[in-house]
Amino acid sequence: MSEAAGIVLAGGRSSRMGSPKAALEWHGSTLLRRVTGIVRRAVDGPVIVVRAPGQQLPAPDPSVEVTQDAREGRGPLQGLAAGLQAIGDRAPAAYLSSTDVPLLHPAFIRRVVGLLADDADLVLPEVGGYPQPLAAVYRTSLHGVVEELVAEDRLRPAFLFDRCRVLRVGERELLQDPLLARVDPELSSVVNLNERADYERARALPAPAVTVQRFGALAARPGSRRAVVHACTLGVAAEAVGLTLDEHVVAALNGDQISRDPELPLVGGDTLAFLAADAGG
Repeated sequence: MSEAAGIVLAGGRSSRMGSPKAALEWHGSTLLRRVTGIVRRAVDGPVIVVRAPGQQLPAPDPSVEVTQDAREGRGPLQGLAAGLQAIGDRAPAAYLSSTDVPLLHPAFIRRVVGLLADDADLVLPEVGGYPQPLAAVYRTSLHGVVEELVAEDRLRPAFLFDRCRVLRVGERELLQDPLLARVDPELSSVVNLNERADYERARALPAPAVTVQRFGALAARPGSRRAVVHACTLGVAAEAVGLTLDEHVVAALNGDQISRDPELPLVGGDTLAFLAADAGG
């Protein structure tokens, strides 16, 4: 895990999407549940969801905290300010994400967080020729500066960039990380969904390839003990090999995270080990 927290901006109703992005269905889960779950997998600090005033959200993971913008429609700096305030001194930095990036990979987050050095306040990826302020890492000590800019109605991220030390990181440097180059060579982690057509196109993509293994009493069941399935969530992966996530079955994700949460998001390269509950702890 990376020494950072996570901030996910829930956004509001999008006129071009026709409904709130956070609640859009994603292979049996929601965009909000998927993105917060992926951020949760990549950081060791709190994960904060920033919602608009009065905004109703789909149920997040119980470990996720929810805070609220002071005012609606003020853009990402307002959300960043609310998120940094909620984090306080619990983490030295925070990865900022929108909620409409379902192709986000934990390896991308870890790479960006890992590039934060002592001489930088902010790591700003530049992908496809554009800066990505909603896929960047901010020191939590920037909270005061962000609040000042919001109070002055200077709401563009560029105003913040002018006030701090920015490390701009291009695609080539990002992909020098071997894991990221293998699991997300196109840097699809930053692809966001602005219109309904974007969502439908992304929703139609093949689900990530995940390796599934069965151990203990589960290995005695008919079928291969090891298989590759396509699944966006733990529940779908279990169903693909004929298992039900109940009190009798538990899964270990990548050898460490133990879960029965059917909405636990999966990404390409994951390995799941299913065990009988009495064997899995």
